[in-house]
Amino acid sequence: MRGVNILSIQSLVSYGHAGNSAAMFPLQRLGFEVWPVVTVHFSNHTGYGAARGPLLKADDIAEVIRGVEDRGALDRCDAVLSGYQGAEDVGAVILDAVRNVKKRNPEAIYFCDPVMGDVGRGFFVRPGIPEFMRDQVVPAADVITPNQFELAFLAGTELRTVAEVVEAAEAVRATGPGTVLVTSVLAEETPEDSLDMVAVSDEGAWLVRTPRLPINPPGAGDLTSAVFLANVLAGHDLPTALARTASSVFAVMEATAEADAREMRIIESQDALAAPDLQFEVSPLRGTSPSHGS
Repeated sequence: MRGVNILSIQSLVSYGHAGNSAAMFPLQRLGFEVWPVVTVHFSNHTGYGAARGPLLKADDIAEVIRGVEDRGALDRCDAVLSGYQGAEDVGAVILDAVRNVKKRNPEAIYFCDPVMGDVGRGFFVRPGIPEFMRDQVVPAADVITPNQFELAFLAGTELRTVAEVVEAAEAVRATGPGTVLVTSVLAEETPEDSLDMVAVSDEGAWLVRTPRLPINPPGAGDLTSAVFLANVLAGHDLPTALARTASSVFAVMEATAEADAREMRIIESQDALAAPDLQFEVSPLRGTSPSHGS
C-alpha cells in the first residue's frame, strides 16, 4: 500500500512555526509524505514586527511545481494544502496546481485555509485578496478552514450565534467546498473562558469547546489546518476528526502556555499529535449524536 502524499504550498519561516514550518512536522509525524513548496522564505513570522527573506515570485513557485511534476509525482498526489496567499498571481499558480493534480488523480482533494484576517485585526492581506479568495479560491476547494471573521466575509453576513455560524458555513458550502471547519469561534453562547470550533459537511454539524488559553502564537491556524487535514485523509468521520484535531491542537497550545513561550511547542507535543487524548466532547448541532471520537 502506497503512502499518502500532500503538496503543501505555503510560506516558510526559519525561526519558529508558521505556514509550512507549522504544517510539515505534524503531517509527517502522523505518517504523511509532504512535498513543501515555499511561497515566502522569511527568517521569522512577521508578527515580530520585522522579518528578513524573500517573497518568491509566482513564476518561481510555478517552476518548482513543474519540477515536482517532471518526477511524475503529481500522479500520486492525494491532497493540495494551501494557506496564506500574498497575491492573486500566487493564488492562480495554486489553482493551476490543484487542477493539474485533480486531472491526474480525481480523488485528490484541495484543502484551503483562506487566510485573510481576524477579529480585532480586520483584514491583513492586500486589497483584492479577500474577493479573490471568495470568488475563485474557495469555490475550488473541497475543505476550507476559515476563522469566524473569514467565514463572515465569505458568507457576507455577521455572525453572533452558533446557529448563524452553521448557516453561514452552509451558505459557503453551496459555493463549492464540501466541508467547512470554522476555527476560533466566539459566539454569544461561548463562555468567556472557552473557545469553540464548528465543523459542517454533508455528515452534519458539530461543535467542540476547549478552554481558552491566554496565548495566540503565530501559526496556530496553520497547525490546526494541518492536523485536521491529516485526520480527514486518515478516513475519520467528521466528529472524530474534529475531536482529534481539538485535542491535539489544545495539547500544543497548553504546552506552549506552560512554557511561557511565544513559539508553539510542536515538537515537545508530538505524542499528542500522534495519539491525542480525546478529552473534549463533540456536540451535535443537528441530527447527530454526541461523540468523543474514536
